[in-house]
Amino acid sequence: MPLAGVEMPALAEIVAWCDQQLHPADVDDYCPNGLQVEACDQVRKIVSGVTASLDLIQAAVAQQADVLLVHHGYFWRGEPDSLTGMKGRRIRALMQNNLSLIAYHLPLDAHPTLGNNARLGVQLGLNGQPDAGHALLWGATLSAPLSTTELTEYLGQQLQRSPIVIDAKQPIRRLAWCTGAAQGMITQAAAAGYDAYLSGEISEQTQHQARELGITYFAAGHHATERYGVQALGAELASRFDLQHQFIDLDNPA
Repeated sequence: MPLAGVEMPALAEIVAWCDQQLHPADVDDYCPNGLQVEACDQVRKIVSGVTASLDLIQAAVAQQADVLLVHHGYFWRGEPDSLTGMKGRRIRALMQNNLSLIAYHLPLDAHPTLGNNARLGVQLGLNGQPDAGHALLWGATLSAPLSTTELTEYLGQQLQRSPIVIDAKQPIRRLAWCTGAAQGMITQAAAAGYDAYLSGEISEQTQHQARELGITYFAAGHHATERYGVQALGAELASRFDLQHQFIDLDNPA
């Protein structure tokens, strides 16, 4: 809600800055990136979260936000175009409450400082960087080798979630990661010589791949591994544009 006498940044200005940083036009993604629903002109408060569910929209409305900033937005490739059913209810809730929706998917995964992979490394206390030839595959050498049990306990502490583990029964010196549903990159991680690979989800074939490739695999949760990039982006916007920002974490076991 605008405050009398207070000049607020324009929505277009905020989106333009995000686009300049994240370069969405350079990424072949599964959805449009940037401003997905325009429902306000100026911005005082941003609420960020992982996925633009109806529950998150309602939480943002309760906080009197002007913008909802997420990693998982709408209009995914292959889904119906009509604004009916669940999608219609979500869009209606945004528009009726003057709540604009900004979403960045793969561009946010890949950003070297604000991205999900970069910020997951920071959360884990790792000096990570993208692996050569794989922009979305990050890796780091641990300060000391850890057993699978030790690393599992540490991941559980840092992410507030105990991961599913496929154990290769070897000391872990080098750890690779890619957040979300990137379990398929386990083959690239193994080929690059990592002892373990961490992502969000696990598929039926992941267990067989991990065992046959001789690499430990951690499935730490799609939601749990992708909480940090959108928080960092929201905090950066708040600092640069003198905005209020609040991250809302709606628990998701997946």
